[in-house]
Amino acid sequence: MTQVILKKGRERSVIQRHPWIFSGAVQKSDRLRPGQPVDVISAGGRLLGRGFGSPDSNIVVRVVTFGEEPLTDNVLRARLDDALTWRTAHPRLKSRDAMRVVNAEGDGIPGFIADRFGDTLVFQSLFAGLEPKKSLLVGHLVEKLGPARVVERSDDDSRDHEGLPKVAGLWRGEAPEGPVFFEESGLTIGADVMAGHKTGYYLDQCYNRSRIVDYAPGRTVLNAFSYVGTFGHLAASAGATSVVQLDGSADALALSQKIAAANQLSGIEHEQGDAFARLREYQTEKRRFELIVLDPPKFAAGKGHLEKAARGYKDINRLALQLLEPGGVLFTFSCSGAMDPAFFQKVLFQASVEAGRDVEILEHLNQDVDHPFRLGFPQGEYLKGLVLRVTRTQTNQREVSGP
Repeated sequence: MTQVILKKGRERSVIQRHPWIFSGAVQKSDRLRPGQPVDVISAGGRLLGRGFGSPDSNIVVRVVTFGEEPLTDNVLRARLDDALTWRTAHPRLKSRDAMRVVNAEGDGIPGFIADRFGDTLVFQSLFAGLEPKKSLLVGHLVEKLGPARVVERSDDDSRDHEGLPKVAGLWRGEAPEGPVFFEESGLTIGADVMAGHKTGYYLDQCYNRSRIVDYAPGRTVLNAFSYVGTFGHLAASAGATSVVQLDGSADALALSQKIAAANQLSGIEHEQGDAFARLREYQTEKRRFELIVLDPPKFAAGKGHLEKAARGYKDINRLALQLLEPGGVLFTFSCSGAMDPAFFQKVLFQASVEAGRDVEILEHLNQDVDHPFRLGFPQGEYLKGLVLRVTRTQTNQREVSGP
């Protein structure tokens, strides 16, 4: 068995069941080949766990089993079965038409993601060590789920860091003629599984999107970074007086229009443009809203980008708070894993001070239950959100220093 021996004192994270071994923690190793099982050994000779190597990545091993537990194909199949079994039984998930069925490290299958949209299965293989196993993993899911088609979307930028080419296309069955449609919260929604973001749709926000129906009735709504617009569609279906879907992608807005038509929703306006610029223009135009959703893309790829990302989050949230009428509500999110929830809340506080608004926290939100993360792997908790309300008593605007 190929061995990776850690430096003295670097075994603690593995003992605590963290699955990543960084290159800087390695004292010496045998020659690593992607997909080859690896024993992770402490400096004192103790077997800490087994995983797969990725020689071209900064994360040289991702541990799958810990201690003496063997690492076999049957272990991988068992992990998939466990992921499917608990989702099938969960009250919130068992009746869903779309869900994440495998969530990488959260389900003990590092770097492998699979989403189901009705009869379509979409997967991503993002880790070189498990790349040779993807046929086994996908084959087992096909056997259990019986999808009409399987699409691979292994075209994420993370493949560059793994020394892997980007791959996307039909894996099995016939390609869909346009979007794949499914049901979410009583609406017909579409996902562009062949060319849309990630696997075609953001399932991690499913529960959070459902929360907007309690706040939308009778309100004017701005859904910024709307993508295909489900926050806005649900707001319209719940009785919002008007909805603006704002996004930079013409393709995403075109699909949003199709979804609105499929659900016979009215009062929805679509605007293509940069959200930062457009929110500033709304300010100049003295346009105001009673409910705003901010669901931007990831601003921080890692801790080295955190300071710049914080400025971006503060800026966009300050603008949104200034555009809200007194009593208005803001749904605001960060999907930057490097930004922890406490720091995000601090950034929002500073945005509120600069906006001159008194703001209450109504709800804390995070990724939905089909996106689990393990206690030993805090990096798995990437999505954080808050529902905020601008009180009718306002502070005087003043400037403060940034985070």
